[in-house]
Amino acid sequence: MKNKNKLLAVLLAITSVSAPLSWADDKPFSIAIHGGAGTIKPSNFTPEKEQAYREKLKEAVDAGYVVLNKGGSSLEAVTKAINVLENSPYFNAGKGAVYTHNGEHEMDASIMDGKTMNAGAVSGVKHIKNPIDLARLVMDKSVHVMLYGEGAEEFALAQGVTLVANESFDTPHRYEALQRAKEKMQQAKEQNKDYLAAHSELDTEYKVGTVGAVALDKQGNITAGTSTGGMTNKRFGRIGDSPIIGAGTYAENGVCGVSATGHGEYFIRYQVAGDICAKVKYQSKSIIQAADEVINQRLITAGGTGGVIAIDQRGNIATPFNTEGMYRATRKSGEEAQVMIWRDK
Repeated sequence: MKNKNKLLAVLLAITSVSAPLSWADDKPFSIAIHGGAGTIKPSNFTPEKEQAYREKLKEAVDAGYVVLNKGGSSLEAVTKAINVLENSPYFNAGKGAVYTHNGEHEMDASIMDGKTMNAGAVSGVKHIKNPIDLARLVMDKSVHVMLYGEGAEEFALAQGVTLVANESFDTPHRYEALQRAKEKMQQAKEQNKDYLAAHSELDTEYKVGTVGAVALDKQGNITAGTSTGGMTNKRFGRIGDSPIIGAGTYAENGVCGVSATGHGEYFIRYQVAGDICAKVKYQSKSIIQAADEVINQRLITAGGTGGVIAIDQRGNIATPFNTEGMYRATRKSGEEAQVMIWRDK
């Protein structure tokens, strides 16, 4: 009897020590974020400016990593990371959103839960401080996937979201970019006498710019989210790929998660985010190979510019782009954050 009691005591002691640990503690997790791709020339950066961008990218990826490291959900990690980028004037989303032709800001965002395959998106919103939060509310609190403009903001009010003035998104450097874009469009239009031809003459920097995040949590759930101010000098209520599931955002557990940034019209036509995951799912290609084939082969052949961040079920990360640079940061379980802007640094 004494021996049995001793054995029971030992087993209880072992159980009490190991109890706080769960099956998920040894599972891989990772997160990747981007702040847009485009004509990002090193010559345009002072050391101070480059450092500021890198610090903000690190802040965003670390914000999501903290959530994952504590066992939190990829949904929460993606939302937190994108909030940091939306609240920064450096990136084309939220506070740093570009101007439309009419001098306003119209923003789009989407989020997708790879566990449930549920998704939420908003487009053309003008008074939402953090569009990714409203996209998540659409996913969680409505029967719809995408809400647009005034309807999306009416839904926001019903959910207790405080609207903000459109002017709160104003930034001097984005306004200057609008004026330059208008001048270039006018010059091109005088030569071509055609809106489409004139628009095609605009530099890449006016057509791209988005923020996003993808994450894999300890429970194996994948989430992807994207938020943007759209295209500089856009007209006619233009909507890009960012709020469109399968184009700018996609996530599926056991497969991958993708957030895109680039010339949205091409990402819509070629269903970039969904195509990458389809290659992983049906052709058993690695996330790196699948993303590279779509961005640096299929898309670039079509004339599309941009890039993606992508994560697979094992936490492997791909960040291909076919532009001069892409603001991005990644962090895997137990590792330090990696922050990059150009191909080699």
